[in-house]
Amino acid sequence: MTGDPAGGAVPSLAGGSERPPVAAFDVALLDLDGVVYVGPDAVAGVPDALAAARKAGMRLGFVTNNAARTPEEVAAHLTEMGVAAEASDVITSAQAAASVVAQRMGTDVRVLAVGGPGVAAALRAAGLTVVERAEDDPEAVVQGYGREVGWPQLAEAVVAVRNGARHVATNTDATIPSPRGLLPGNGAMVGVVRDVTGQQPLVTGKPDPAMHAECVRRTGAQRPLVVGDRLDTDIEGARRAGAASLLVLTGVTDPPALLAARPDHRPDLLSADVGGLLTAHPSVVADEGGGWTCGTWHAAGGGDRLVLRRAAPADGASDDDGLDGLRVLCVAHWARHPGEGTAARVSAADDDAGQALQTWGLA
Repeated sequence: MTGDPAGGAVPSLAGGSERPPVAAFDVALLDLDGVVYVGPDAVAGVPDALAAARKAGMRLGFVTNNAARTPEEVAAHLTEMGVAAEASDVITSAQAAASVVAQRMGTDVRVLAVGGPGVAAALRAAGLTVVERAEDDPEAVVQGYGREVGWPQLAEAVVAVRNGARHVATNTDATIPSPRGLLPGNGAMVGVVRDVTGQQPLVTGKPDPAMHAECVRRTGAQRPLVVGDRLDTDIEGARRAGAASLLVLTGVTDPPALLAARPDHRPDLLSADVGGLLTAHPSVVADEGGGWTCGTWHAAGGGDRLVLRRAAPADGASDDDGLDGLRVLCVAHWARHPGEGTAARVSAADDDAGQALQTWGLA
């Protein structure tokens, strides 16, 4: 679709949004790591942007695959960094895992908790019995992220799964963002248990739509917008939940990965950070020659490559966020590869384009 995503319709990167998302959507379902904060600190400008979104009438929900902390701890952390939040605003993957275990196996089962305190707390809140050793005969192992997870916990999980316990993973994110760069995520630790036991885990966090659905239920959202930094969890999760998505570039996903995204990993809107909630998003328009234009940028196919150029002098640029060139490349590349994700080969037709491609890691 093009223009304004009103009436429950989902926008597209090509169509953009004539109105800022705060005016087009009633609830933002925000991922946390890499979106609201990185490590202990808020992403620059995010508290002010979210305060402005709330002032404009948008409600906020926080949906995180990080199972290390309880919703109360997450809400307190957000509030400390200037983003007011209550525990009821937060949905964690540990809560999703606890709900799945209780629904499938009942509440009278023993569960080995592997991860941070948020995992055991969510299991107990669901009425499940938490154990710490494989010799306690757990019927399930729930594994979530925790900085303290090491060989002893992984060994207990391996023994329990080998003895017949169902392996449940809160998520399989291979990495987490940090001020020092990407670090091992829960998926890396889940892979250890999976590879040693040969058993595939049941994964309950994003992209499973249950987490977003629960947040929609709590907030009463009619037109939710999922805001995330990961293609394989946030964006795919939004697609599976039937919601629109906004990708921000403050976390895991970089421009080369975005261009190479497979169809169900392609976001509907793109911004540098959460400030994209407050601004309109430009459309990408096809021209008669088979190329595409967004603002002052143009992309067209040239053999096995895309060629990016300025469609107007730099001093006449209209793209305020500096991403119109990336938007036009995405739409042009995805139009050439509608059914598959493949790396893009891009060339610059002028100095402005060359500088942009270097900035985005596409040179």
